[in-house]
Amino acid sequence: MAKDKTLYTCSECGGTSPRWLGKCPHCGAWNTLVETAAPAAQAPSKNRLAAPAYAGLAPSTEVATLADIEASDVARTPTGIDELDRVLGGGIVEGGVVLIGGDPGIGKSTLLLQAVDALQRGGMDTLYVTGEESGAQVALRSRRLGLDRSQVQVLAEIQLEKILATLDAQRPGLAVIDSIQTVYSDQLTSAPGSVAQVRECAAHLTRAAKASGVAIVLVGHVTKEGALAGPRVLEHMVDTVLYFEGDTHSSFRLVRAIKNRFGAVNEIGVFAMTERGLKGVTNPSAIFLSQHAEPVPGSCVLVTLEGTRPMLVEIQALVDSGGPSPRRLSVGLDRDRLAMLLAVLHRHAGIACMDQDVFVNAVGGVRISEPAADLAVMFAITGSLRARPLPKGFLAFGEVGLAGEVRPAPRGQERLREAAKLGFSVAVVPKANAPKKPIEGLEIHAVERVEEAMEVVRRLQ
Repeated sequence: MAKDKTLYTCSECGGTSPRWLGKCPHCGAWNTLVETAAPAAQAPSKNRLAAPAYAGLAPSTEVATLADIEASDVARTPTGIDELDRVLGGGIVEGGVVLIGGDPGIGKSTLLLQAVDALQRGGMDTLYVTGEESGAQVALRSRRLGLDRSQVQVLAEIQLEKILATLDAQRPGLAVIDSIQTVYSDQLTSAPGSVAQVRECAAHLTRAAKASGVAIVLVGHVTKEGALAGPRVLEHMVDTVLYFEGDTHSSFRLVRAIKNRFGAVNEIGVFAMTERGLKGVTNPSAIFLSQHAEPVPGSCVLVTLEGTRPMLVEIQALVDSGGPSPRRLSVGLDRDRLAMLLAVLHRHAGIACMDQDVFVNAVGGVRISEPAADLAVMFAITGSLRARPLPKGFLAFGEVGLAGEVRPAPRGQERLREAAKLGFSVAVVPKANAPKKPIEGLEIHAVERVEEAMEVVRRLQ
């Protein structure tokens, strides 16, 4: 096979150049030319859309109307790991490409080795391509996980062309590439892990998956900020993007779906790291709830929504006398939103924390991005400031606006039913989320304003 010629493609406009330049000759942008490959038998096209980086990842079809296109549900193959299947949307999809990222040592390779072994035992041919470890190291890990006499096929290879040839010859149902940053192509001269190599190798593997029907899982490294390393175009190429979250010093791990063309986004799976690998947690709310025998000041339970799953999380706050520049620190919650809630609390409820240090934490390392946590954060801050605990079995949720109104949270009925199932007895919720029929064992206080909510809590304390 003739070696392809090297081109340089602008990441801004898509224009190409036969050699690297500091400034793109087409759009004038600086430092945007990235090494790509062009077929040797085909001269570089002047059409910028013809660059290899923009080549189609799915086969082309004739023009048709949406009404004429036959739409059918995607067939899925469960991995046998319930929490992973939940995040994937039900299981592995034929020809689907999954990108999973996370910190080193958090459990990516462990979980995938368990998944491919379960699929292999279920009758699906699998292939584990390791670029960072030898076959002996993978075999040693499988024995530590208790996967005795595993029939998973292992290939220790980092050259893209050899990997594609093996996929074409073996035609497994699922292939894992661990990791995409170690794979390189002979068509490019740059080192493995560079932007050009990662993008080009991921594009070739994605095309191979769509053409052959082999499901491929790509393992990706992350940066210090926790984002996937390499070009953002990598996330656009694949069908599903999963992130491993959690502290490596804790036994619990979260797998979150950031993008999923075959299922719900922001769905999470909760795992516990054991001596035999990662095990799914059937009741994740127990991880994030308080272990106190009696209620303590500065603690409030929130019912948050992660994808389709309601979860109960404890919000803790500590308010202490500060210096001339009081600190505002939040872990697992938006810091800017914390500053906004303190201003609303002062303006509409008359509770001032301007000379106090305020620290807020979501227990268990979970990250909460939805605004429905506002009311629980306010109650935790007020309880710590006044040194008065909330009553036992208390929970709250609801968004707070700048005008002091309490806005409804989505799927409030499901949140309340989950709380009642776990034995909670008192809830403060937005008026729009109050159920028409009472929920057995749960006393619900519906509020419309922040000052009304604070008055309800004062009476309950």
